[in-house]
Amino acid sequence: MRNPFRTRLGEGPIPLPPPRPADQIGPLIEAVSDPLIVLDGYHISHANTAARTLLGQHIVGDYVRLALRHPAATAVIAGDENGPVTLSGLGGHDRVWELTGGDIRPGCRLLRLTDRSGARAAEQMRVDFVANASHELRTPLAALIGFIETLEDANGPEDAAARMRFLGIMAGEAQRMQRLIDDLLSLSRIEADRYARPRETVDLVSIVAIACGELNDERVVLNLPGVPIPMEGDRAQLSQLVQNIVVNAMKYGRPDTQVHVTLTVEGETARLSVADEGEGIPAEFLPRVTERFFRVDAGRSRAIGGTGLGLAIVKHIAERHRAELDIASTPGVGTTVTVTFPVPRTELS
Repeated sequence: MRNPFRTRLGEGPIPLPPPRPADQIGPLIEAVSDPLIVLDGYHISHANTAARTLLGQHIVGDYVRLALRHPAATAVIAGDENGPVTLSGLGGHDRVWELTGGDIRPGCRLLRLTDRSGARAAEQMRVDFVANASHELRTPLAALIGFIETLEDANGPEDAAARMRFLGIMAGEAQRMQRLIDDLLSLSRIEADRYARPRETVDLVSIVAIACGELNDERVVLNLPGVPIPMEGDRAQLSQLVQNIVVNAMKYGRPDTQVHVTLTVEGETARLSVADEGEGIPAEFLPRVTERFFRVDAGRSRAIGGTGLGLAIVKHIAERHRAELDIASTPGVGTTVTVTFPVPRTELS
C-alpha cells in the first residue's frame, strides 16, 4: 500500500508542520467574523474582537461561566456535547445565537457563536404572515358561508328584499377576498424579482401622471415637472407603487381634503411625495406601517377596503428600484409618504 506521507517521487516522508504556539491563536481567531472563544480548562485564554464586543472586553482570563451564563451552554462548555445549542438574550433580548464547540487538544476547547437572529426573525415573519393571511381570508369566507346558509332557507317571495341585501354583502366580501388574493400574488411576484435590477428605461413623470389619472379623483392635485425624468425601472411596479400610496392617502385623508402629489428632481435623485390631510399616524406606529397586515386602526382599514398589504408592496418595489422610502406624520395634521429614486445625471441629460 502506498504511504500517503511520501512524496510522488519517493524522496521521503513529508515533514509535518510544527505545532502552532499559543501566541498565534489570537491572530487566527481574529480572521473569523463570528465570536470565537478559546478555553484553557474553564478559563478564557483567547477571545476575538467579535466575542469581546458581544460578551465584554474583560472576558479574557475570566471564568467562562461568568461570560456565558446561559444554562443551555453548560454541556458545550464542559465538552459533554459539541452542540449546536440555542442561546437567546446575548447582546439583546431579540438576539438568538447558536453555540458550538470542539476540542483543540486535551484541556483546550474552542467555542463558536453564530448569530441566528435574522433567520429566526424571518421564520417568525413567515409564521405571522401565514397566520394573518389565514385570518384575513377566514373572516369574509365565514360571512359568505353564513349568508349562503341563510339564503338556502330564505327563498320565498316575501324574502326578496332580504335576499338582495344579503347578496350585496356577499358580493362585497367576495371582492374583499379577491383584493387580498391579488395583493398576495402581487407581493409574491415582487419578492421573486427583488434582486433583479430593472433594465427598462421609463419616464417617471408620465408614470405618475397616468397612474394618478386612472384613479379619476378630483381630490388628487399633481405638481409634476414639465420635462421627462428617465430612469431604469419596472413600469408596472412603479405604477402600482404610485397608486398604492395615493389610494392610501385618499382613504385616510379627511373627506373633501386634497391629496398633493409632487415630483421633483434634486441632483441625482427624483423625489416623489404624496401628502394627505388626515388624522395622521402616532409616532410609535410609524416604524411598523410597512409590515404586512399591520394596521393602525384595523376596523377602519377593513371598513374602507384595505388589505393591510399596500405599504408592504410599496416598500418592496422601492427596494427593488434602490429607492428610499420615508413616512412622516403629524397626528391631526396628516401624513406624507416620500420615495426618493436614484437618477444618474446621464439619464437626466
